[in-house]
Order: sequence, then structure tokens, then C-alpha cells
Amino acid sequence: MAAIFDDIATALREPRVVIWAKVRVIALDAAGQFFTRIAIGIGFAIGHAFAG
Repeated sequence: MAAIFDDIATALREPRVVIWAKVRVIALDAAGQFFTRIAIGIGFAIGHAFAG
């Protein structure tokens, strides 16, 4: 009987880990894109400042 409850508890905990993993991947991807765009924007700004 205890094994059944252990399996149920494991099944209930498992989707949360998968959901948080997907959220973490999406958040890291969005942060990476954001900082890449900031870096590109700063590069263009510096280039325009030197160009004239």
C-alpha cells in the first residue's frame, strides 16, 4: 500500500519539475535574446558616434 502512495506522490511531483524546466528554458532564451539585442544596439550607437 505504501508503494502505491509513493508512486502517486512521485507522479504528482514530476510534472512540476518538467513545467519549471520549460519555463526556465524559455526565460533563459528570452534573457539571452534581450542582452544580445542590447549589445547590438550599443554597438550601433558606438559606431554611429564614431562615424559622425
